[in-house]
Amino acid sequence: MFERLVFPAVVLAAWPVVAPAEGTDAAALFEALRLPEMMEIMRDEGLEYGEEIGVNLFGGIPPTDWMLAVDKIYDAGRMEEQVMAALQEAAADVDLEPIVTFFTTAPGATFIDLEVAARRALLDDDVEQMAKEAAAVAMADGSPLVEQVRRFVGANDYVESNVVAAMNSSYAFYLGLMDGGGFPAQMTEQDILADVWAQEAMIRANTEEWIYSFLLMAYGPVPPGDLETYIAFSESPEGRAANRIVFSAFDGVFEDMSLALGRVAARFMATQEL
Repeated sequence: MFERLVFPAVVLAAWPVVAPAEGTDAAALFEALRLPEMMEIMRDEGLEYGEEIGVNLFGGIPPTDWMLAVDKIYDAGRMEEQVMAALQEAAADVDLEPIVTFFTTAPGATFIDLEVAARRALLDDDVEQMAKEAAAVAMADGSPLVEQVRRFVGANDYVESNVVAAMNSSYAFYLGLMDGGGFPAQMTEQDILADVWAQEAMIRANTEEWIYSFLLMAYGPVPPGDLETYIAFSESPEGRAANRIVFSAFDGVFEDMSLALGRVAARFMATQEL
């Protein structure tokens, strides 16, 4: 069985989109949170995952045709358009002005810079491993930063939200395999659901590991008082609304990409059997 698809979806509070020009619109937040850069990073993450699937599928370096197919699925421009449309809908009734204000002034803007830089750095496997090891040591020691990050994660419900998102993406990938004939005919959606639930503990452990290694790496340079400000924002109605917007929008986009990837994998599996 292929590894599940897990997008390290630690939220940058909200990634809204182009909205009506009156007042503070989502386009301002779109720029403040550097969404185009994040889409490029997430594309690179998707390509890396697609290559891992290709290695499993072909028993070695994936052929060019496979990587071209993966490249089309993780097209940054299309991903951005889909996210923008989904976020536009999710943010339709939300007052974005306080969110924009937070992320275009100190310390909010600094957190965005640190998050983008850390997310990009973690594309390097060696850096990711070092971040995980450093996080494990810090969590064992129970440093003040760890305790703040725990509160931040709890305020945003990051673990549970990301576990649900990862399981939904895994389920969509398996449905794509089924749609493309990649499973035996007797395989049912209930069988797929049971298989995904069987992965829940692993998904949760991997999600927690990634979230804490990411956040501890990103927020290491931050003064404790600034992180307290970020926690307070996350607990506010504005912060909760922002978090809801981004998860509701991104989940659907990731599920669509996972479904497409499963269908492509099934097609190549059929070719391999010929």
